[in-house]
Amino acid sequence: MMLDQDLARIRAHRNNLSRYRRLLKTKLSDIERQFIERRLAEEQAALDALAAGTFPLTFILPNTPSGAAATGAER
Repeated sequence: MMLDQDLARIRAHRNNLSRYRRLLKTKLSDIERQFIERRLAEEQAALDALAAGTFPLTFILPNTPSGAAATGAER
């Protein structure tokens, strides 16, 4: 199923992002740090694009009491 494949790819990108962030906390040469930072940015962009394609709709609810905005009910 396509959704399962997309979710696996999202998980892989998230794992890579975590690994790169951990590496940035270690002692690196300037060249190594630049490489890791570039890979981190590339992974984040790939994750953002994949997530936008997999979950294209987003809902932004205003801060309202009791979820009236979520149900469409008015008070």
